[in-house]
Order: sequence, then C-alpha cells, then structure tokens
Amino acid sequence: MSFLRNPSSHFNIANLITMGNITFGLLAVYFITQQNFFLAVVLAWLGGAFDIIDGKVARKYKLSNEFGVQLDSFADFLTFVLMPTFLIFEAVFASSSVTMKLLAAAGSIYYVISGLRRLIQFNIDVEAGEAAKYFTGVPTPLGAILLWLVFLANTYLALPAIGVLALVLLIGYLLNSNVKVPHP
Repeated sequence: MSFLRNPSSHFNIANLITMGNITFGLLAVYFITQQNFFLAVVLAWLGGAFDIIDGKVARKYKLSNEFGVQLDSFADFLTFVLMPTFLIFEAVFASSSVTMKLLAAAGSIYYVISGLRRLIQFNIDVEAGEAAKYFTGVPTPLGAILLWLVFLANTYLALPAIGVLALVLLIGYLLNSNVKVPHP
C-alpha cells in the first residue's frame, strides 16, 4: 500500500480521489441520458468536492506529478465541461425546433472546445504542485457552476432557450478570456 503515498505512483491517494471525480462525472452523464437531471447535478457536485479534495491532498502530502495534472484536467473536462453542456442540451433544447437544436449543437460544441482549450492551456502553463494566486479566465469548475445556474434559470425562471444559448456562448468565451479570478 506504499503506492498510496508515492508521488510517482499513478495510483497515489490524490490520483485515486481524482478518479472518484471521473466516476461521479461518468455517472452524471449516464443519469442525464435517463432524464434524471437532479441526480446528475448532485453527482457532478460530488465530483466537484473530489476535485477540491484531490488538489489539497496532493499539495499537503507532496503527491503532485505530471500524470496527476493530466488526470485532473481529464476529470475536469468530463465533470465540468462535457457533463454540464450535455445537461443543458438535453434539458433545455431536446424539445426545441430543428433550427434551435442546430444552433444549440453549435453552441455546445463551441463551449466544449473552449473548455478543452482552457484546460490544455492551463496544463501548459502550470507546473505540478503549483497553485497560482489568480486564474486567467473563468476556471472550468466555475464555468460549470454558471451553466448550472443557467439551467436553473431556464427551469425555474423560464429563461427562454435563446437566452440559455446566449449565456452558454458568453460563459464559453469567458473560459479563455483575460478575466482574473482569485484562486481559492
């Protein structure tokens, strides 16, 4: 069990926690396909909790490694980019007109590419174990929270589909903007 505290192990405790984030993200996507949006959001929030914990554990026990950095970005991509984009598409646009579905598909692809670009650029710019004081651009977990708020506005405040699409595009843009966001 020494691999759990070995910084060079792919299966150290920090990376296993990240794999928990991936598990919650995958389960969330599955429950979206079952139209169980509430459970999908709960699972994604659990993935978010694991995302916070894995970083703290990696820094505290000096377990950061290049594999973990890449694994964390994959987990973030799944849980904070693909899952909320899929949620919005399925929950908001599934019953829309063909034209709106095509626009929503284009907007979803834009958001996914923006999120992926942000995560790749972050990996290029950061070194394992390093935590910057500020993020440049909206981090993908915050982007996911903003998308969930858009989902809630659509569900409970009757935000129209075109408004949802406009906000998805805006948040996608902010992922790679020069906005400074404090690192927690």
